[in-house]
Amino acid sequence: MSAGAQRAADREWDAGELGCGELVLELRLRLDAMAPGQILKLRALDPGAPADLPAWCRMTGHTLVTQQHPVYLIRRKES
Repeated sequence: MSAGAQRAADREWDAGELGCGELVLELRLRLDAMAPGQILKLRALDPGAPADLPAWCRMTGHTLVTQQHPVYLIRRKES
């Protein structure tokens, strides 16, 4: 487990069963409200999340620290 995965999340969000479109729009807003480097612990029940969230992180520059569906730790990008 990486050092980032061992530290506590700065914020948590239970997205429940939000689908991909709504999930990533809300996720973007939540990460934008956080300081660079902070970690969000996300709980997402959407069955597409295991594929969608890593792809979204790659496209946006945020770091997917850990992925263990339905729980994801995402580090906000630096800029």
